[in-house]
Amino acid sequence: MDFVLLAVALAGVSLSAPLIAATAAPALAIAFWRNAMAVGVLAPVALVRHRAELRGMGGRATLLAVAAGLMLALHFALWLPSLRMTSVASSTALCTTTPIWTTLLMRMRGHRSPGLVWAGTAVAFLGVVILTGVDLTLSPRALAGDALALGGGIAAAGYVLLGAEVRRTVSTTSYTLVCYSTTALVLLAACLVSGAELGGYSATTWAQLAALTVAAQLIGHSLLNRVVSTIGPSVTSTAILLETPGAALIAALWLGQVPPVAAWPALLVILAGLALVIRASRSGAARGGS
Repeated sequence: MDFVLLAVALAGVSLSAPLIAATAAPALAIAFWRNAMAVGVLAPVALVRHRAELRGMGGRATLLAVAAGLMLALHFALWLPSLRMTSVASSTALCTTTPIWTTLLMRMRGHRSPGLVWAGTAVAFLGVVILTGVDLTLSPRALAGDALALGGGIAAAGYVLLGAEVRRTVSTTSYTLVCYSTTALVLLAACLVSGAELGGYSATTWAQLAALTVAAQLIGHSLLNRVVSTIGPSVTSTAILLETPGAALIAALWLGQVPPVAAWPALLVILAGLALVIRASRSGAARGGS
């Protein structure tokens, strides 16, 4: 069941890039509204059904959820601007280094990942490189964009790991409410400082923002937060790599953008890498339970 939910989550986040490309609003404003709208949906449910849990979350869980929200805001604030400073291919490839940083951060915390996890992560990332290509340039602006995208990937790793820790003891609804609220507040401040327009959009743009909120945030990110506590951060972060070919194929169907020839081979390579990570995780769980 967890892998079914993971597949639904990946379908949701894969809609993110095509929707963002079609939405006539500043990048930071898009990131703010998708989180703010999600909070508007989650808050009534959480306050009615999870009020006792929210009150009893405890200082540690609350701080970790807030920290996860800060990491998610940092991810959006770094990655989205990078798309306008460097090529989309370079930005995508560097931002999707998340599973590499996830594995490294877990190692720094004393968790020894099996060699198969490292191999699977490398194979999966190779699939992203096959799809996006390597076109790093030496212009100062492009290099700055590359650095931002890389920082976005590192921030996403922190978001995944912190979320996995909080979800050990806190429900998805309570955790995402605190996390997304923090993200929305930070991004609101970023919009105000940068002068990003937060309103005056057409009805079509607001409808696209609502669709992005439902697909990418409430379904995509929330289901990823749901399954990360059971299938683990290594599998979750590696599976997120499927967003790249998924977005390319959705853009082909919806926006009429012809997918690159490498889309299908890249998808197969990423799936092969993910299968290795899942196999390693299951072997580790089996050893731990024996």
